[in-house]
Amino acid sequence: MSINNIFPILSWLPNYKKKWLKGDISAGLTVGIILVPQGIAYAMIAGLPPIYGLYTAMIPQIVYAIFGTSRQLSVGPVAMDSLIVASGVATLAEIGTDKFIEFAILLSFIMGVLQILFGVFKLGFLVNFLSRPVISGFTSAAALIIALSQLKNLLGINIQRNNEMHKLVIDVFQHIKEINYLTLTIGVVSILILVFFKHLTKKIPAALVVVIFGILVVRAFNLEQLGVKIIGNVPSGLPVFKMPNFTKNVIIDLFPIALTLSFIAFLEAISVAKAIELKHNDYKVVPNQEFIAIGLGNMVGSFFQTFPGTGGLSRSAVNNQIGAKTPLASIISAVVVGFSLLFLTPVFYYLPEAVLAAIIVVAVFGLLDFTVPKQLLKYSKKELFILNITLITTATVGIKEGILIGVILSLGMLIYSSTKPHIAILGRIPKTHFYRNLKRFEGLLEINSAILIIRFDAELYFANVQFFKDKLEEYVSEKGEELKLIIIDGESINSIDSSGIYMLNDVIEKHKNLDIDIAFTGMKGPVRDVLQKAGIMVKIKYENCFISIQEAVDAFEKNKTSREFAKEHFKYVKQTNR
Repeated sequence: MSINNIFPILSWLPNYKKKWLKGDISAGLTVGIILVPQGIAYAMIAGLPPIYGLYTAMIPQIVYAIFGTSRQLSVGPVAMDSLIVASGVATLAEIGTDKFIEFAILLSFIMGVLQILFGVFKLGFLVNFLSRPVISGFTSAAALIIALSQLKNLLGINIQRNNEMHKLVIDVFQHIKEINYLTLTIGVVSILILVFFKHLTKKIPAALVVVIFGILVVRAFNLEQLGVKIIGNVPSGLPVFKMPNFTKNVIIDLFPIALTLSFIAFLEAISVAKAIELKHNDYKVVPNQEFIAIGLGNMVGSFFQTFPGTGGLSRSAVNNQIGAKTPLASIISAVVVGFSLLFLTPVFYYLPEAVLAAIIVVAVFGLLDFTVPKQLLKYSKKELFILNITLITTATVGIKEGILIGVILSLGMLIYSSTKPHIAILGRIPKTHFYRNLKRFEGLLEINSAILIIRFDAELYFANVQFFKDKLEEYVSEKGEELKLIIIDGESINSIDSSGIYMLNDVIEKHKNLDIDIAFTGMKGPVRDVLQKAGIMVKIKYENCFISIQEAVDAFEKNKTSREFAKEHFKYVKQTNR
């Protein structure tokens, strides 16, 4: 492995071009400005003081710029991961306490270590167990929970923090008479600005506009004295090095949520990075290196009081849109956040919580996924069921439970499908050598009453051999006494295990006693090797192994079963081994 693979920064920094600088500076400044209010807002979702959101918006970006392979991905706090932090750590400590903060930082360390290990051992493929329906259902539920949890700040009412959607709704209705209409007005106006301002100009971040609007309105009219809640004091200064508090029992308790976050965070980041990569042809995103880069950002960040973060969709899109060419843009964004920490934190004193809630609500609206359910409704009701169960469980029971149920249902569906794969009886298209499924071309194909042609569209292994055997017996019974030859088309059989071998032995012996021959066609090289080593080829005789179905049919019809034919055909099979 070259040093450039370990430190991807060496692949772009020595070759940096002057013409890239303008785009990197513009994108870095813009994303940095966006990150400041987002960092504060997402810290609120995570149940942490605002300052920790700014730390998380700064340190992981610098680490990722050194070790990441995407040149536009913006790393930092994101809404969904912040929600998972709050829900996971809240089971161990009360939100807002020193213990809660301590555990959230430790969670970042554990998550980072896991991600690094997954990257080093090239385990990125494990993310594939989170199927698209599970991801869609989970993210939509998370978006709803996050949005509903911000109603307390948008309406100015006191409701309990909860990750169960129905309880949030009930709590809101119980306090509906306590709405502070000044707070509600600020929140609604902020949402309208965030939604429509971007249509006026994309050069000025809408988040910056609503932050300035909120601060000025509150300061000018002293609205904090009329019940409008504000951020208040935000400590200033850069994060200092501090060891996380490593406690064995707490690490064990945090491990399940860290494992969940490791995969969710990586999936978010790699999805965004890959989508942006398609628009560029001068670099390649390496998934396992991304695992390491994001993991290092979280692990190193934990020594500077950060909570779990990952690549953000909206920020990365802005980064790319403004013209970022290299991760230097991310370093500039981190500098902007650092400057804010040093000099601008007093400015945020009068920032209304309603403005931050508006930023969060508009940001998470993009997480609501309506496209996938609509598509699944058309062609996969089973997967739509999994999506809905994941969504409902996440929204009403819990985040970890929702993901777990979704993964279990996905794996269960996969296992069930593999035990009953597609199997077809084939017939010949008239005047051709092509054979197709009788059910799809009913009444249009030629059928020989003495020949049964079966195509099995899966590997033959322990979970489906009984299904294959039962279906074969059913088709043989339907054919009746005229049946003399069974042709098994192996074109779609990619592998076969010992259970498959034992089953074929039984099938061959049984039909041999019934004076019915069995022939194989289109068997792939690796499968044929297994059949040969297991002695199956000898049992059915080499003259009953063919390259194509038509050859098997011709051999049967012309009664080419002599030793000479067997010798010639075996030679042909060997020469065309594939």
